[in-house]
Amino acid sequence: MLRTICLSLSLALAAPAAMAGPAASAGGNVTVTYVAPESFRDREFRRERSRTSALAEFDRWFAELGARYLPAGQSLAIEVLDIDLAGEFEPWRSGFNDVRFLRDTTPPRIHLRYRLMQGDTVIRAGEERLTDMNYLSDPRGHGDSRRFVYDKLMVQDWFRKTFATPRQPARPDLSG
Repeated sequence: MLRTICLSLSLALAAPAAMAGPAASAGGNVTVTYVAPESFRDREFRRERSRTSALAEFDRWFAELGARYLPAGQSLAIEVLDIDLAGEFEPWRSGFNDVRFLRDTTPPRIHLRYRLMQGDTVIRAGEERLTDMNYLSDPRGHGDSRRFVYDKLMVQDWFRKTFATPRQPARPDLSG
């Protein structure tokens, strides 16, 4: 019974977001390629099932950020070369094999290349090594139990600094 109520509530809350889907894609287009994700540094990417799930989560996040920060008509191609997620698994802790422990010595890190295009013209291109050494001090992540919250915040900050125009909000909502 409780499970049915939770599912119904989830569907009711998700309906407005689903109806807003086409409007959300009014911004630029983002294409993400993961280069050899099975050899990414983080353990999350070593097993196919968890890798597929994690990459799908990042695909959605990159698409949302593209819709939010890129003007219509622009396209962004991103090649992700490595991901080391915030925190670490500590398998020696009995019963905590799938628990990621967040410490200030285990910040999120993403290595990527990007190319921003307007039609056939390259507007901006580069290679970045994103990291956030102070991720545990970011109040936006406190109390947020969503998957990869600190990694997503780091990517969001990079998007905002690299691609935002003055007309866009400085701190968009992390929901979604």
